[in-house]
Amino acid sequence: MTTATGTPTGTDTEMRDLLLAAIPALRAFAFSLTYDLDRSDDLVQDTLVRAWINAASFRRGTNLTAWLFTILRNLFYSEQRKRKREVEDADGVLAGKLTSLPEQEVRMEMAQFQNALNRLPPAQREALVLVGAQSFTYEEAAAICGVAVGTIKSRVSRARLRLIEVLGMDGSDDIGPDAQTRAALDSP
Repeated sequence: MTTATGTPTGTDTEMRDLLLAAIPALRAFAFSLTYDLDRSDDLVQDTLVRAWINAASFRRGTNLTAWLFTILRNLFYSEQRKRKREVEDADGVLAGKLTSLPEQEVRMEMAQFQNALNRLPPAQREALVLVGAQSFTYEEAAAICGVAVGTIKSRVSRARLRLIEVLGMDGSDDIGPDAQTRAALDSP
């Protein structure tokens, strides 16, 4: 428990004193794992924070130092696992090779496509989404909608033509490399 000012009260004062008394042993243990004073101090600090937060889970009368060493050891090995996945790139060569295409144009095109799709009659939009985006066959889409296969084919065809018109395209050749968009606009 702490007061409104954040100072420990009652048994928390005892826990604080026990944690402070364990710092030299924790620092020595951390240094034996890291061989780096800064890393070992960070590890001790993280251990003390975690111990303070989880103080209620410590069973009074048991070995506090062993509990703290266990926390420290677990933190160290968790950090080691994370470091194994990291790649050092001090000179920035690897980071320089990472590129991503600008997203603004793609977002605008997607917004335009979504707007055009929303302007389609509901039956055409439903048929186009089922066949183009969800990859259902015409037969499956017809069964889902409860209509004839020919009706689905007609709705999809009309929807594709309407999208090409609304988006100001000459035909499906104007569509970029996005496979889902291409599938939605290509003729059957």
